[in-house]
Amino acid sequence: MDRISAIRNVEDALRAFESGDADLADTERRVAAVLRTYATEFDGDDDVFRAVGEEPVDGTIVVAPSAPAARERVLALSGEDSLGDSTDIDTGSVPEFDVERV
Repeated sequence: MDRISAIRNVEDALRAFESGDADLADTERRVAAVLRTYATEFDGDDDVFRAVGEEPVDGTIVVAPSAPAARERVLALSGEDSLGDSTDIDTGSVPEFDVERV
């Protein structure tokens, strides 16, 4: 799915919500499905990676040029960096996970 198709599908979902043909939960599911499809069919210079491991990163999907870069992006999105420094004082440790191409 290209970007234009994804945007059109999201617009269709929003239009159905606005007209009362879909509730919020249905709209969220449709938009999430569009994004998931777009991400897994992403056709750019980078690859799509999924984090597999401990919470809170398990299942996180990112676009990156390499597995190490994907790992860094997953950590950044979780509020952690590769040294284990966390923006959340309570956690303090880096979750264990691997990244795999989607």
